[in-house]
Parts: sequence; C-alpha cells; structure tokens
Amino acid sequence: MDIFLAVFLLIAVVGLIGIVSAFKFVPQGHNWTVERFGRYTRTLVPGVSVITPFIDRVGRKMNMMETVLDVPQQEVITRDNAMVSCDAIVFIQVIDAVQAAYEVNNLTHAITNLSMTNIRTVVGSMDLDQVLSNRDEINARLLGTIDAATHPWGIKVTRIEIKDLTPPADITEAMARQMKAERLKRAEILTAEGEKQSAILKAEGQKQAQILQAEGRKEAAFRDAEAREREAEAEAKATAMVSEAIARGDVNAINYFLGQAYVAAFEKLATSPQQRTVIIPAEFSSILGTIEGIRGLTDSAKNSAPPPRPQGAVPPTRRED
Repeated sequence: MDIFLAVFLLIAVVGLIGIVSAFKFVPQGHNWTVERFGRYTRTLVPGVSVITPFIDRVGRKMNMMETVLDVPQQEVITRDNAMVSCDAIVFIQVIDAVQAAYEVNNLTHAITNLSMTNIRTVVGSMDLDQVLSNRDEINARLLGTIDAATHPWGIKVTRIEIKDLTPPADITEAMARQMKAERLKRAEILTAEGEKQSAILKAEGQKQAQILQAEGRKEAAFRDAEAREREAEAEAKATAMVSEAIARGDVNAINYFLGQAYVAAFEKLATSPQQRTVIIPAEFSSILGTIEGIRGLTDSAKNSAPPPRPQGAVPPTRRED
C-alpha cells in the first residue's frame, strides 16, 4: 500500500512538473525558439504558448527590440598616413529570430568585429581632411556595408554613428594654427573690404564736392560774364555818349580817353613790384578833374543801361530791318 502511494505521488509530481513546463509565457519584444531533441521546430511569439513536455524545450530566447552595440575605440591609419582614433555605436534589430539564433554564433561579438573591420576599411581609404569633414559619408558607407553583411543573420542594422574621431596631438595643434591663420586671414580681408568701402565713399564724396565746386564755378563764371556784359554795355553807352560829346565839341569828352590811359599807366607805375618811389606829377589836380569828368560820364551811362536779365535768359538779338 505504501508502495502504491509513493508511485502515485511520484506520478502526480511528474505530471505537475510536465503541466507547468508545458506552458511558456513569452514577454513582449522577444521570440523563443522551440527545439525537439535538439532540432528547431517552431518559434514562440509573445504571449502564452504550450509545448510538449519532456520532448520539446526552449532553445534560444531572442530579443526582437532594437539594441545598441558599442564598438570599441581603435587606431586607424588614413590614406595619407595619419593616425586617427575612432569608435562608433551600431543600432541593430533582430527581424528573423531563427536566422539570428542558428546562422551565427555569438551574434553581438560578430557584429562588433564586423563593424571594427569596416571602420578600418572605410576610414583607411580616405584622407585625414575627408575623414574629419565627411562623417556623414562615413556613416552611410558603413551602414550599407554592415547591413548587407548581417542580412543573412536575420539582423537589420538601422543606424551606425561614428562617436569620436581624434587625430594625433601634433596634427590637432597644426589644425588649430591653421584655423587661427584662417580667422586672421578673414579678419584682414574684412579690414581691407572696409578700407576699400571707406576709400570708395571718400572718393564719391570728393567727386560730389568737385561737381558742386564746378557747378559753383560755372555759376560764378556765368555771373562774371553777365557782369562783364553789363560793364561792356555801360562802356559802349559811355563811348557813344563821349562820341556824341566830341561831335558837339565838348573838351571833357576828349579828355575821357586820355584820362583812362593816364590812370592805367599811373596804376601800373604805382603797383610795380620793383617800384619803391612813386613820383606824383605836378599837374595832379588836373588828373582829378579828368577823373571827375570820367566818373560823370560813366555814371550817366550806367544809369541809362537796361536792367539785368534774369539768370539763364538769352540776350535779345538785334533785328535788322
């Protein structure tokens, strides 16, 4: 009786263990493979699944969520023989649990080494300046190459980023000097441009000043010409009056021309730079009388002269009948 009870209890325990092991609860974002005697049979999706106890077992538990792999830092020699330290991060996602479980051993290690090898290949085919300035191109080339290589493993490489690119210290110092020289060059160019603009503005100002001065001289010349024209008209009028006076036998009219010549000669004698002593003739009183006569004639001519024309007016022409 005790033997039967023990067997019953053993069968109950084994049955309970079998029932419990038959139910599998797969968490969200994971896929489990089922193996029967070591051979893959099917894949369990998230939720509750039932397998055959003692015959089937869970083989690989694959994470189907996107995962980030950190690629270790390494030294890479560029095409122009410059040493660059670079590392990266790779974003991967398992899209086929069966291939990821059975097509490659140690999936993470395989992708990490594949990434390091391709980084050396891509960076090594470029010059240092291209490596430092074309990081997006490096990322794109690495993504295409690694994604194509991991596709048979059921892996999708969604993104790869170069985290750090560090050239040697001497090259970094040379780049800093180059950047400083470029900034100084731009500053000198801006200074030269400013001086150029200043010179242009000054030249424009001088040009405008010269134009205004020329306009002023033109206006002054026009005024001078008009004044000379009025003086000539007055002189002509005075000459006509003198001629009429001469025709009438007036002696002062004859003295008019003589007085002009006398005064002009005396003016040259008095203003000569080499003349230190001016001798005044004894008949100076007669000169004054002559001048008074000239003044009277001239005033009469000016008073009878026509009024000045406005600026820009065209003088009337004499019509001949």
